[in-house]
Amino acid sequence: MASKAVAMLLTLALIVTARGAWADDCKPDQLAVCLPAIVSGSAPTDACCTNLRAQQGCFCQYAKDPNYGKYLSSPNAGRTLTTCGIAVPKC
Repeated sequence: MASKAVAMLLTLALIVTARGAWADDCKPDQLAVCLPAIVSGSAPTDACCTNLRAQQGCFCQYAKDPNYGKYLSSPNAGRTLTTCGIAVPKC
């Protein structure tokens, strides 16, 4: 359990610090609320689904980033999108 918490904190730090290279409408820090669902497979919160919908146009850009791609290609990320009623993008 502690390793998952550490992974979530490290991922959050990457999200906050790596934002500079993206367009203004792509705000990966808004996806931090989805980390529990993506890392552990728990059900996404309403806030997570709302933020995913707002960032939907940025998914392929995030997927190409080495800091985020591994999270977005994980089975839990696909389940999170599906649970939120969002199609998994084909990038």
